[in-house]
Amino acid sequence: MSTEIVPANTASPEDIDAIFGTADAGRCRCQRFKVVGWMWRDSTLDERVDRLYEQTACGEPDAPATSGLVAYVDGEPAGWVAVEPRTAYPKLRGLRVPWTGRDEDKDDAGVWVVTCFVVRKGFRGRGLTYPLARAALDHARDSGARAVEAYPMVVPPGKHITWGETHVGVRQVFEDAGFTQVAHPTPRRVVMRVDFA
Repeated sequence: MSTEIVPANTASPEDIDAIFGTADAGRCRCQRFKVVGWMWRDSTLDERVDRLYEQTACGEPDAPATSGLVAYVDGEPAGWVAVEPRTAYPKLRGLRVPWTGRDEDKDDAGVWVVTCFVVRKGFRGRGLTYPLARAALDHARDSGARAVEAYPMVVPPGKHITWGETHVGVRQVFEDAGFTQVAHPTPRRVVMRVDFA
């Protein structure tokens, strides 16, 4: 299969919609760490769709920034990864996973974060999150990030985890991309990081 990964602002709104579809990821629209309050009560689907369009600047190839990358497989929109400065995610400030056991400046915009993967139905099971994670790392570095973090799931051998639980990624995907584990704040979650020289 031929895979191309591009900044989301070069994708169309229709391509974004095709990737997110109507599954849980489609309802969230990558707003879990952005909507202040309880997402399902304090925002509507239409608001989340509009916010994602605005954040990605989809359909605006000359936009100065975007909130993620889109993968095309054989020309079809197939996957998404969210990557932008950690400060773009206000709800991360109140979670224990990014911060437990670490002395981090929560307002450091030089640290970027990969928060979400979405792979379109029909394209799952092909390992698409691996090139998406590598592309997210390159995109962050090229955009001026000082470091990139991720907060993936740990999948013990022989354990089954549903696809929806792994929207944050799994540890081996980030290991493959060159991230190093810097903390293990919960049994099921780790903090992975790359610091650029």
